[in-house]
Amino acid sequence: MSAPSKIVIASRESRLAMWQAVHVQGRLASLNPGAEVVILGMTTKGDQILDRPLSQIGGKGLFIKELEVAMQEGRAHLAVHSMKDVPMVMPEGFVLAAISARENPRDAFVSSKYNGLDELPAGAVVGTSSLRREAILRARYPQLVIKSLRGNLDTRLKKLDAGEYDAIILAAAGLIRLGLKDRIKAVLTPEQSLPAPGQGALGIELVDGDAAMAAVVAPLNDRETAHCVRAERALSRALGGSCQVPLGGYAVIDNGELWLRGFVASVDGKEMVAGEVRGNPADDEALGRQLADELRARGAGAILEKLAHCG
Repeated sequence: MSAPSKIVIASRESRLAMWQAVHVQGRLASLNPGAEVVILGMTTKGDQILDRPLSQIGGKGLFIKELEVAMQEGRAHLAVHSMKDVPMVMPEGFVLAAISARENPRDAFVSSKYNGLDELPAGAVVGTSSLRREAILRARYPQLVIKSLRGNLDTRLKKLDAGEYDAIILAAAGLIRLGLKDRIKAVLTPEQSLPAPGQGALGIELVDGDAAMAAVVAPLNDRETAHCVRAERALSRALGGSCQVPLGGYAVIDNGELWLRGFVASVDGKEMVAGEVRGNPADDEALGRQLADELRARGAGAILEKLAHCG
């Protein structure tokens, strides 16, 4: 199968999304020296609607729909996504063909005034766009005020710098990738804030059945990261309610074993069920489903049932 002469990458136009696309562009260009690798920048509905939480406007799929249309119409061959933004069930006709090596998957505490969550005084305003982070903060720091924070990374940092928030919680990976590591006051441990499924990893989406492009992107796949992310996504899929669910899922390969931790919580953080499993990395999705079953058996089912009636 001959390599294509031109490879078009569909990407959102936010600075972070473009960094991700340029990163993949560079790798594909070096792997396919004869090919022209270009980026098709697009604005998605998720980028346009900034006045409401994601959970109210249709969830993470809003960030990738336009990119998928471009692939369907033949204007692009592939799309690059932050894995935590990819819906747990892929739309029909599309596949995740590669998951690249992970950047730091943890959450970052960002503030101009304070060095960590424990320093925040009662009534301090913390911004986040994530129900997962909101539930964790409400559970551990009930004295804080949690406010929704939408927009791209630069917009969020501007809101913090303008004094709208005392601190914000962001994915460390995005800040590191954009050269903003010095904005991070503290990287939260998984024990403090269990990451979202797929956080820190990039995924390559293709039209299902595009064998030529699947062969082109195959070298970008990092086997260890892919096992971890597949386990996390299987956990999330098995627990998916009809509304957005405050849920964490984080796997590492530890002494040759896949170690998956997860939790489900109510949005107010008053109810939380957490657990972990270990097993063969090759059983990644089965381990995700196993942990989901264990969490349901220990009370996650009741939490999900309540969340299902929230919309």
